[in-house]
Amino acid sequence: MACILTAGRALGCKTSVGGLKAIYFADYGTLGTVTGGVSGADITGISGSNIWYKYDIKGASSLETSITSSNEAGTTFYTQTLNLVLPILDSATQAEIAILAVSRPHIAIEDYNGNVFLVGLEHGADTTGGTILTGAAMGDASSFNLTMVANERNAPNFTTGGVLDNLDAAAQIDPNA
Repeated sequence: MACILTAGRALGCKTSVGGLKAIYFADYGTLGTVTGGVSGADITGISGSNIWYKYDIKGASSLETSITSSNEAGTTFYTQTLNLVLPILDSATQAEIAILAVSRPHIAIEDYNGNVFLVGLEHGADTTGGTILTGAAMGDASSFNLTMVANERNAPNFTTGGVLDNLDAAAQIDPNA
């Protein structure tokens, strides 16, 4: 089978910005039928009755996707890594993190460019590490830090047309309450 290239890419204008705005978690297996998303295409529909749990973020959180390809094995896969920083320690968040640590949720990630990516579409994402950090000096971070990883056949899929409009469906913890 020949792998045929389909397009080139122009150098775009400098209109993009970095950073993540919000992270949403849904229990693994609750997406129902997913329309699109095959071979990395955009996801255009999700039929499940899933509930998304929104985590507002700002600053240090990031999504990185690594491509691993092997001529010897004839395989290619994508490692989707979310580094999540949640400032302010509180017991309610700590209890939710304990659940995240043993589950493998689907994750929707919203960036500051208006993109929403779906991480762990097929296999969910696993928490592979993290810290609960108090800091030492007054100006140090006091935060929960998690690393969540999904190994998938494709890069995180873009979603289109309000596919995840119900993202704000669940209550949020207020760490200052």
